Amino acid sequence: MNNSDTKFLELLSKKYRNIKEVTTEIINLQAILNLPKGTELFMSDLHGEYEAFLHILNNGSGIIKSKIESLYGNTITECERKSLATLIYYPEEKLELIKKETENMNDWYRIILYRLIEVTRSVSSKYTRSKVRKAMPEGFDYIIDELLHSQGEDYNKDRYYSQIIDSIIELGRADAFIIAMSALIKRMAIDHLHIIGDIYDRGPGGPIIMDKLMEFHSLDIQWGNHDIVWMGAQCGNLACIANVVRICSRYDNLATLEEGYGINIRPLSLFAIETYKNDPCNAFLPRNSEINRYTNTDKVVLSKIQKAMAVIQFKVEGQLIKKHPEYKMEDRLLLDKMNLKKGYVYVGKKAYKLNDTNFPTIDKDDPYKLTDKEQEIMDRLQRSFVNSEKLYKHISFLYSKGHMYQIYNNNILYHGCIPLDKNGELEELEIMGKKAKGKALLDHLENIAYKAFAVKEVSEEVEDARDLLWYLWCGPKSPLFGKDKAATFERYFIDDKETHKENKNYYYDYQNDEKVCTKILRDFGVDIEQGHIINGHIPVKAKDGETPVRAGGKLIVIDGGFAKAYQKTTGLAGYTLTYNSHGLVLASNEPFESKNKAITEGKDIISQEILKENVANRKTVRDTDIGDKLQGEIDDLKRLLFAYSNGNLKEER
Repeated sequence: MNNSDTKFLELLSKKYRNIKEVTTEIINLQAILNLPKGTELFMSDLHGEYEAFLHILNNGSGIIKSKIESLYGNTITECERKSLATLIYYPEEKLELIKKETENMNDWYRIILYRLIEVTRSVSSKYTRSKVRKAMPEGFDYIIDELLHSQGEDYNKDRYYSQIIDSIIELGRADAFIIAMSALIKRMAIDHLHIIGDIYDRGPGGPIIMDKLMEFHSLDIQWGNHDIVWMGAQCGNLACIANVVRICSRYDNLATLEEGYGINIRPLSLFAIETYKNDPCNAFLPRNSEINRYTNTDKVVLSKIQKAMAVIQFKVEGQLIKKHPEYKMEDRLLLDKMNLKKGYVYVGKKAYKLNDTNFPTIDKDDPYKLTDKEQEIMDRLQRSFVNSEKLYKHISFLYSKGHMYQIYNNNILYHGCIPLDKNGELEELEIMGKKAKGKALLDHLENIAYKAFAVKEVSEEVEDARDLLWYLWCGPKSPLFGKDKAATFERYFIDDKETHKENKNYYYDYQNDEKVCTKILRDFGVDIEQGHIINGHIPVKAKDGETPVRAGGKLIVIDGGFAKAYQKTTGLAGYTLTYNSHGLVLASNEPFESKNKAITEGKDIISQEILKENVANRKTVRDTDIGDKLQGEIDDLKRLLFAYSNGNLKEER
C-alpha cells in the first residue's frame, strides 16, 4: 500500500475496528444493493399552486391510493377506501370530521389502526428495517417497529399485539398514533423528489411550497426562470425585483410579498395611486379574477401598482441592457422608440400604434432614468428583498438543493432547454469571458449563479454575476428562458398581436428528433439507450393534440399546466412522472378542486397513465447512483478487510 492508501484505511479503521465489524457492514451493504429501487417522483412548473402540490405529495402521486386498492379492493367498500386514503392524506382534518359522524370511536379506532399498519407495511416493504425505523416519528418508533415487523410471525403473540392497539386507544393516543402512521406512510411512498423548476409566480403559494420542500427528506431542484428571478431579487438586482413585484401584482399575489416575506408594498402603492390617479390602467387589471379576493376599487389600485412597476421595470432593464452590450438585447430598448404625441412606437423598423400614451414619469431626453421617487421606491424594495429573513432562508435552500441541471439515475433533468443552432447543433455562447456549449455551458452558468449569492463583497464581477441572473430570467440565449425575447412591453401597450410573438430556441424544433436528443444525452455522459431527458418550462397543449413524450421516448416534457393560469391552454393540470423498480410511469392530472373537497368528499386528483415504460428486469438499488456509492463503500471495506487479514493493520478487540 502507498502512503495515501494507508492513511485512508487507518481513518476507515476508526469506524470499523475489526474483521467482525467490517464483514457485518459488507453483508449489510450487499443486501441493500439487492433491494428494489426506491420511487422517484418528478414534478415541474408548480407556479405557487400549493394546494395541488401538497395533495400530490400527500397521495404519493397515486401510490398510496394504489396500495389501498391492492390491499382492500375486494374486502371493503369504495367509500371506505376513499375515507382511508383521505385520512392518510389529511389526518388531523379528517379525524375532526369522522368524530362528528361516528358513534363508537373505539371500534372505529381499532379497525383503522390495523388498516394503517397494513398500508404502512406495504409501502415500506422495499426498504431496510433500519431505514424505516429512522423515518418513524419519535415517540411511537418502538411501537410501530413492533407492529410492522413482528405481527403475524407468532400466533402466540396475537394477544400481545391486540393489547398494544387496545392500550393506544385506552390511553387516548389513537389520534396521535394515526397522525404518526400517516406521516410514515407518506414518507415511505416517495423515496426522492425532483422539482424541475418554476416554484414561484402565477399562484399565491410559493412561500408555502418552499416551507414544505425544506421539510422533505430527500430532493433536488432544477432552477426555472421563475426561480432565478426570485434568486436575483434576493441578491438585490433591481431588474429582478421589478419583475417579481410586477408579476405578483399582475396575478393578484401581493400577499406573497407582504405576508409571505414581509416586504412592504405601501410606498409603491401610494406612489402608483398618486401618479396614475386619472389613468384607468385597463391593460393592467389583475389576472386570476375568478378567485380574486378584492373589490373593484382594490382591483383598480392593483392595476395602478402593476403599471407603475412595469414602467420602472422597463427603465431598470434598459439600464442593464446598455451596461451589457454583450447581452445583445438592444431590441428591448423601446422607451426611447416611443412618440407619445403621435401615439406610436417603433418595434424593429416598423411603427405600431400605442394603446396607452400616459407615461408621466418618463423623461423624453433620458427615458431610462428613474425619477427621484421611483429611485426611492426601488431602494426601499431592494433593502426589503435583501433583508427579508424568510426569503433569504428560502433562496439559500434553492441554492443548496438547486442546479441548472441534474443527472440522476441515468436521466438528465433540466427546466428550459439546451441552446441549439438552426442545424440542431449545440450552440456555443460566450458568457463573462468564457465560451461554452451544452453541459459545459450549464456548468459555467451555475458557477456564476452561485457567485452572485455566495460572495457578499461588492465588486464589478459580483455585480455582473447578479446581472446575469436577470439575463437567465429573460435573455434571448438563456437556457432557462428559451425564447428570443420577453414581449412584456408589447403585450401591455400594443394591440397588434404580431408584436406579441416570442420565438422559441431551435431546441424546441428538435425535441422530436432522436438524433439531436441522443447528441444531448451523449454530451452529458448519459447512456443513450436507457437514458431520458426530463424537461419542464413549456406547457404541453394536450387539448391541441400535443404529446409530452417525444423523440421516441428519449425526451419527456412534464409541464402540463399545473398553474391554473395555464389550464385553459393545456386542457389539464400538469403531469407527474414516477420512476420505481418496475420503470417509468407518466400520468396526466385533472384539476384539483380543493383541499376541503378532498377531506369532506374524498375528491382525489384523477390521473390517467399516458406512458408506462417497464424494464425487463426489476431495478434494484444496485442499478442506481446510490448503488454505485454503496458499491464503492463495499470495495473500500474489502480493502480494509484485506489489510486486517494480512496484518497490515491491527484490529481493535
